[in-house]
Amino acid sequence: MLFLVAALMLLGVALGTVAHVPVGVSVAVAGFIGVWLVVFAVRERHGRRRTTSH
Repeated sequence: MLFLVAALMLLGVALGTVAHVPVGVSVAVAGFIGVWLVVFAVRERHGRRRTTSH
């Protein structure tokens, strides 16, 4: 429960920051995070395939 509260507080801080930066910066950061999540998902999926085949 404490983790959920901390995550919501961090989300509130992040949304407050997004409201004060230019739209271009927000879009660039969102794109970077999106690419990072895709790379992470691909690496996780590839790693699990390798470990389950043995």
